[in-house]
Amino acid sequence: MTTMFTRNDKTSDPGAKAPEKTEPPAPVPVETKRLQASAQPMPYTGASQAVMASVISKALKITGQVESTEDIQLDGQIDGDVRGVSIKVGSNAKVKGSVYGETVELAGTIEGKIEAKKVVLTRSAHMSGDVIHQDITIESGAFIDGHCRPEFGKTENKNMPPVHKPVAVAREAAEKSSV
Repeated sequence: MTTMFTRNDKTSDPGAKAPEKTEPPAPVPVETKRLQASAQPMPYTGASQAVMASVISKALKITGQVESTEDIQLDGQIDGDVRGVSIKVGSNAKVKGSVYGETVELAGTIEGKIEAKKVVLTRSAHMSGDVIHQDITIESGAFIDGHCRPEFGKTENKNMPPVHKPVAVAREAAEKSSV
């Protein structure tokens, strides 16, 4: 290993030949050794390690919106909406807001709404609000105070009532178009 910086306190004249180095190489700093050791590959545990979830630990309380383009594991408290690909709400976790994802697994508490393609409410789940889903699994013991609607992925104008014209107006429109 070569030394990047050398210091020579002696003043030298510009025409003199530079002295040869006789110093031993500097030892590698301890921090670098730790980094090199931690860069070693992890042993295979049999589980898929391709995608790691972002974890909100039980010691965290977040006020505001949480978004991720990957999976989220919630074990703390969130006052705000949560968006991710796959969201797992742990048994001690609490969310006050809406949870949006492809898959939502609830073992804790949500006071708000769930919108997901696949929803799993475990036996310890406590859901206060509507669940908009395409596929839902509810284990025995789960609590739900809200509506379960299989409407995930349908048009956003689902709250708008269909527009119906009175019969007289429809006839006038038909007569004008035939003239």
